[in-house]
Amino acid sequence: MPHSESAHTFQVDLRGLVDLLSHHLYSSPRVYLRELLQNAVDAITAHQAHSPGSPARITVRTGSTVTVTDTGIGLTEADVHRFLATIGRSSKRTADGALDGAGLDAARGEFIGQFGIGLLACFVVADEITVLSRSAADPKAPAVEWRGHSDGRYTLRTLPASAVPVPGTTVTLIPRADNAEWTRPEQVVSLARHYGALLRHEVTVVGPDGAEHRVNETPPWEQSHRSPLARREALGAHCRTLFGFTPLDTIELDLPAAGLRGVAYVLPTAMSPAQRAGHRVHLKGMLLSDQAPELLPDWAFFVRCVVDTTSLRPTASREALYEDGTLSAVRDALGDRIRDWLTGLAASDPSLLHRFIDTHHLAVKALARYDDELLRIVLPWLPFETTDGNVTLEEFARTHPTLLVARSVEEFRQVAPIAAAAGLGVVNGGYTYDRDLVLRLPEIRPGTSVTDLDPATVTAHLDAVDPGAELRAAAFLAVARETVGVHDCDVVLRDFQPVTASALLLDNRDARHERTRSSLASDSDGLWADILGSLRHETPRAQLVLNHLNPLVRQAITISERGLAVTASEALYGQALLLSRRPLRASESALLNRAFIGLLTHAMHHPGTAAPGSEPRKEL
Repeated sequence: MPHSESAHTFQVDLRGLVDLLSHHLYSSPRVYLRELLQNAVDAITAHQAHSPGSPARITVRTGSTVTVTDTGIGLTEADVHRFLATIGRSSKRTADGALDGAGLDAARGEFIGQFGIGLLACFVVADEITVLSRSAADPKAPAVEWRGHSDGRYTLRTLPASAVPVPGTTVTLIPRADNAEWTRPEQVVSLARHYGALLRHEVTVVGPDGAEHRVNETPPWEQSHRSPLARREALGAHCRTLFGFTPLDTIELDLPAAGLRGVAYVLPTAMSPAQRAGHRVHLKGMLLSDQAPELLPDWAFFVRCVVDTTSLRPTASREALYEDGTLSAVRDALGDRIRDWLTGLAASDPSLLHRFIDTHHLAVKALARYDDELLRIVLPWLPFETTDGNVTLEEFARTHPTLLVARSVEEFRQVAPIAAAAGLGVVNGGYTYDRDLVLRLPEIRPGTSVTDLDPATVTAHLDAVDPGAELRAAAFLAVARETVGVHDCDVVLRDFQPVTASALLLDNRDARHERTRSSLASDSDGLWADILGSLRHETPRAQLVLNHLNPLVRQAITISERGLAVTASEALYGQALLLSRRPLRASESALLNRAFIGLLTHAMHHPGTAAPGSEPRKEL
């Protein structure tokens, strides 16, 4: 049996395609006006390439219908068949069509979009679209009227040229009831201003009452001002209007190679690094996105930008930037511009640098970590948490030639009161970037020594107690070491300030990790227990340092009754745990409860006996 072959064309369900656009390609029905403005701008661009000096106006009229009229190149009957009746065809892609044959190749790079499916976006808010057009490329061509419906039907008729007095195009939408909110007069004005505020051609919205609203203006960075101060004030006013805040400073952005100009506004309040700022990106004047965090490096979360570009590529929905080599290069270049502004503040405006660092020190630390020049300039200005309070490293290093860096917030909180009393200079390196930056201080300040904090260093600065006192406390210390030893902790007796500190728990990360591993191994069985067991390695045990100068400890070490000594030891260990401010394990929470209940029980059964640390009761 011979094989047969026949050719067919796809049948397009226009309603299904419109549903796809509205729910999956475009973020909101509001993009319909952007598509209409975009097509109008491209038509004007084509007209001016064909006839330099031709008018450039876009007029939007609102009421029972929405119409967009432009003074662009217009369409012939052949253009309508080719571009409006064929879904996906672009008037900018072909090289042999009437529009492109009109000497528009040079202007094609100035088009904002690809005509293609743009007009279909209007079916999201309208069931019927009418396009009335007269071509400027062919003065003898008649005017044409194309009327399309969302079910896929369309009609086309030609009209005398006199029916359209001047070349151009008018698109009329008959709004759908279910999306009428997007075509209300006040909404149309808002959308036109939102998308077209920076368009080069005049855009006017005319309301039902005839009132006209000019929605676009010259970008503020392209306007002339009588002085630098006046320019700064104008940009600040633009920021307040656009973003709703008065900037700490403004950074003008200009990348001629990328066809990009704009401004970065420095936020006046701190912002979380995880909350990336949304930047406004315009493509040839048309708003592409007002949420484009990919425009700047992650560390530059302290600015919000508004830029206009000619080189960056949009995604298919034209609502975000396409990630490619050009965007990567632009992102790096903008990052360099912001970095240059920051390094220049140290010389030009130290007071502004102080205000900026007070607000955005985390962002500066993130940048300085990888930028040697910036590190040299700003590290002495950055505040760090230390045993002398929140001070700059420059100030701290003047009184502490050797800086000890705690690896974690918990370690710093454990030793800070004792280290401060002993004259040790400790910096909290537990916060993001802090340890890495402090360790590089000797590069900026020769002669300064920086090293990681070792609990043994703190112990070495605590005074040994009198041998006689150590001997009298031997019995209690033996019970305490046995009691606290089950938590992988030793007990020692020392003299140290402040007197109000009864005990100090000296620990480090390696010791805590080893205890966690040991605990998991003891609670596991089989292969997992063997694996955890094989990871065991020797690490220093934690130390509970009892302060012999503290009244509570002085009374506790005289306890001779073993049960009360165990309870007192657990209470002192629990108090030291709480002072370390680290999360408690289940066994440690149980120890605190047990110690508290034990002390209450002892007090109830021995009402005439003073609890450790309290004043003896006096009988009346």
